Amino acid sequence: MCHIAGMDGQIKYRGRVATAQDIEFIKKLIAEFPGESRRSLSKKLCAAWNWVQPNGQLKDMVCRGFMLQLHRAGLITLPERKRNPNNPLARGRKKLVWVEMDQSPIRGSVKELEPLEIRQVRRTPHEKLYDTLVEQYHYLGYCHPVGEYLKHVVFVNNRPIACFAFSSAPRHIGCRDRFIGWDQEQRKQSIHLIAYNTRFIILPWVEVRYLASHLLGRIAKKAADDWQQLYNHPIYFLETFVDTERFAGTSYRAANWVYLGRTTGRGKDDQTHKPNRSIKAVWGYPLSGDFRERLCGGAE
Repeated sequence: MCHIAGMDGQIKYRGRVATAQDIEFIKKLIAEFPGESRRSLSKKLCAAWNWVQPNGQLKDMVCRGFMLQLHRAGLITLPERKRNPNNPLARGRKKLVWVEMDQSPIRGSVKELEPLEIRQVRRTPHEKLYDTLVEQYHYLGYCHPVGEYLKHVVFVNNRPIACFAFSSAPRHIGCRDRFIGWDQEQRKQSIHLIAYNTRFIILPWVEVRYLASHLLGRIAKKAADDWQQLYNHPIYFLETFVDTERFAGTSYRAANWVYLGRTTGRGKDDQTHKPNRSIKAVWGYPLSGDFRERLCGGAE
């Protein structure tokens, strides 16, 4: 995530290199506000540098990590922590309440299920329903998304039948980057215009042929519309990983997703250059005909 970038002691953290001028600016900021907390100083620095996310929110957590790295390197001195941060990941995976529901079989054709309703449930009363369904029935369980994200539940007559999740895209996926054709700087500027399908599950009592590919076809526009509404910026491309040891990706192919290639199986923090996890097939779904121009040019 971070490392010494050069012989002059510069620090690189998540793509930003701290210059001597940056370090001097932060030192003056700390001196100017001696009674402020680390969080408050981080917000002031974000505001001073216009360090914001695409939706206008301050990059507070990234900035705090950046400052902490400088502190650990002895380049600045942060004030003592005033309190332990409220980090649910540090306390481990949260326990989710088991959901009791009608599990009688749902059969028939896709047409017979209509009308299907796809609801974006993040920040709604149905968000806990999504969390517990995924924890109970997805083979990977529930994992709190990182960055920007959406959660969807598909209903038929108010009965949940499927769940989707989308989150911020991973920064480095070789086959995806080659498919798009962008360079490192273009990717850095436009990675927020891609969404990553992290979860998709049809509940086990639902036995409807072709439902998976039907929903994958419909979720694309829904996710794009909901992303724009929630985060005030568009997305132009969807991607997902399919575990090749479990699935063939047939439903994605049937829904016109494009096979892009395979992961290396090494993970983002690998230092051994040897596979240490299952190989994933990477699938993509362009949301506009000019997605390459949009992503490579950074136009929104």
